[in-house]
Amino acid sequence: MSILVSMAAFALASSITPGPVNIVALSAGARYGLGASLRYAAGATLGFVALFLLIGLGLHAALVRWPVLTTATQWSGIAFLLYMALRLALDDGRLAPDAPDAQVAGPSAASGAAMQWLNPKAWLACVAAMGAYAADGDRVLIWQFAALYLVICFASIACWSYAGASLRHRLANAARMRVFNRLMALLLAGSALFLLDA
Repeated sequence: MSILVSMAAFALASSITPGPVNIVALSAGARYGLGASLRYAAGATLGFVALFLLIGLGLHAALVRWPVLTTATQWSGIAFLLYMALRLALDDGRLAPDAPDAQVAGPSAASGAAMQWLNPKAWLACVAAMGAYAADGDRVLIWQFAALYLVICFASIACWSYAGASLRHRLANAARMRVFNRLMALLLAGSALFLLDA
C-alpha cells in the first residue's frame, strides 16, 4: 500500500506543477471557459497515460540503449513548445463568444494528447517514474501507476483549467486577454528553455 501512496505523491507532484500542458490549460480556461478546456485536459491526460504505458512497457529500454532518441524527442518537444508560445503571443485576445461551454471550440482532446507526446516534461516524468518505481518492469505495478496517473493527471490539469475559467470575467476585453496570453507565452517559452538543462 505504501508504494501506491508514494506513486500517487509522485504523480501529483509531476502533474500539478506548472508546465507547458498546464499553462495551455490555464489559457484555454480563460479564453474558452471550463467546459471547452476540459476536453483538452481529457486529451492531455489520455495522451500522457498512453505515453507512460508505452515507456513503461518497453520504450524506456530503447531510450536507455539509444540516447539519441531522447535527445531528438527533447529538441522536437522544445521546438513545438516554442511554436505554441509564439501562437499564444500573437493571439488577438478576442474571447470566444458567450455560448455554453459545450458549443465553444477550444483546444481539442487530440491537441492535448499531442502536446503531451511533444512535451519534454511529460517524457522526463515518465522516464523518472519508471526508473524510480518500475525499473524491474513489473507490469502490474506499471498498470497501477498508470491508473493513478489517469485520475491525478486529469484532476491536476482540470484545476488549471478551472483557474483560467475563473479569470475569464477579469479578462473580458481583448487588451487584457492579449496581456494574459503574452504572459502565458513567456511562461511556456520559459518552461521550454528550462527543459534544455534537464
